[in-house]
Amino acid sequence: MKQFLSFAAAGVVAVTFGFAAQAETTVRVAYDADPVSLDPHEQLSGGTLQLSHMVFDPLVRWTQDLQFEPRLAKSWEQIDPVTTRFHLRSGVTFHSGNAMTANDVDWTFDRLKESPDFKGIFAPFADVKVIDDTTFDLITTEPYPLVLHTATYIFPMDSAFYSGTTADGKDKAELVKHGDSFASRNVSGTGPYIVSEREQGVKVVFDRFADYWDADSKGNVDKIVLTPIKEDPTRVAALLAGDVDFIAPVPPTDLKRVEDDAKTNLITMPGTRIITFQMNQNRVEAFKDARVRKAIDFAVNNDAIVKKIMRGFGTVGAQASPAGYLGYDEALAPRFDLEQAKALMAEAGYADGFSITMMAPNNRYVNDDKIAQAVASMLSKINIKVDLQTLPKAQYWPKFDERAADMMMIGWHADTEDSANFHQFLSACPDATTGNGQYNSGGYCNAEADKLMDASNVETDPAKRADLLQKLEGILYEDAAFVPLHWQNLAWGARKGIHAEEIVNALNFPYFGDLVVD
Repeated sequence: MKQFLSFAAAGVVAVTFGFAAQAETTVRVAYDADPVSLDPHEQLSGGTLQLSHMVFDPLVRWTQDLQFEPRLAKSWEQIDPVTTRFHLRSGVTFHSGNAMTANDVDWTFDRLKESPDFKGIFAPFADVKVIDDTTFDLITTEPYPLVLHTATYIFPMDSAFYSGTTADGKDKAELVKHGDSFASRNVSGTGPYIVSEREQGVKVVFDRFADYWDADSKGNVDKIVLTPIKEDPTRVAALLAGDVDFIAPVPPTDLKRVEDDAKTNLITMPGTRIITFQMNQNRVEAFKDARVRKAIDFAVNNDAIVKKIMRGFGTVGAQASPAGYLGYDEALAPRFDLEQAKALMAEAGYADGFSITMMAPNNRYVNDDKIAQAVASMLSKINIKVDLQTLPKAQYWPKFDERAADMMMIGWHADTEDSANFHQFLSACPDATTGNGQYNSGGYCNAEADKLMDASNVETDPAKRADLLQKLEGILYEDAAFVPLHWQNLAWGARKGIHAEEIVNALNFPYFGDLVVD
């Protein structure tokens, strides 16, 4: 029987096959790419967080119905308006054998505050105060409505393991973006799996951690072998042939093939990751003109992209916040109108157009390279000539950080399941000190929008927060701060024989440690 999960029940993943008694249970996974690093703080991305849930453990994690459940923190309580006290489980050990204590949480928090990618999330937090080995206070600068949301991103690291220097004199705790560091190559977490073998771009092998703290978990998978297969047809063929047991993603063109195959299950769910293009105002003078940015938005046919390229497996978007988020405003509609786009270009003095460069990944988002090709073609209709380059994500992200093209693709799932997060990372005024705008390759900046985000981050009343966040979305829409395309739906293919429906969630961080295989 095929499985289809709603957003509320969230989730996805699956793997399968039968095993002889006492045999080692191995699950063969094929993603479109492997994690770019073993350092959980190097890059804020879905691949990094998927890895973190396998090798580390968070203080708190999301359930399938988007509630919170305790993990390394067994309980918590509010001490005062800015202080939440957490109580850790006793007897938890890292893969190295070191005991986990509140000091490791404190060390990890300090590192997160320094991470270029993560410090924006932790900007509202002032300190971790250690009370004793199993107790600490998480302190915010002001009352903050997203304390537990943010605690899902604290995966305590083994401070003793990452302390000291390497043979060549480098700090083991050094955090290097897209570079070679001790933490990018070595890992010691508290999670259900250890990394026993890794060859970047070829294979990662995870073996069950014998001393894993969660004795109540029913997970029985001893080994996971992750193989990156970038090409969609090859990845699907490997699943249907039984060469792998679980794949992600299943491209829209192959949904029916996987669904109809007697030995596989297709698992799907609506997505909340918005796919966008950003327009770099620092590289292209014309992009400073809101009329030109609007013209580009009017020229891009979001509906056609979803219907023809995504085969309907996406939701047309006109804003960052999806339905169900506080900032979502149903009045903001996609605005494809080619004649209006041409009129705006002429009004801005660019009737004859101009030339730009564009970059997109070719194995990060569903059909990302095809989407980029379609957008480039659509822009030609308003005389914008596009020099498009697509790259594997391992090569794309360094280029993105360099702001190496005039228009760049970026997809985003709100890390805190909250609308403010989209603006904080994608469209806030770039600020290296706070981490705001870390993924704003367009250089867009609107002080009023930033003020609304800041106000929402200290507003604990949901109705008032919704009003602030919807006003924020309205400003970005009227300003054409970026080009929203669609929210990407999710699809996974799995061979039969496993119980993946119990381990998945809407964030696409499957809890493989709890996976049960028949």
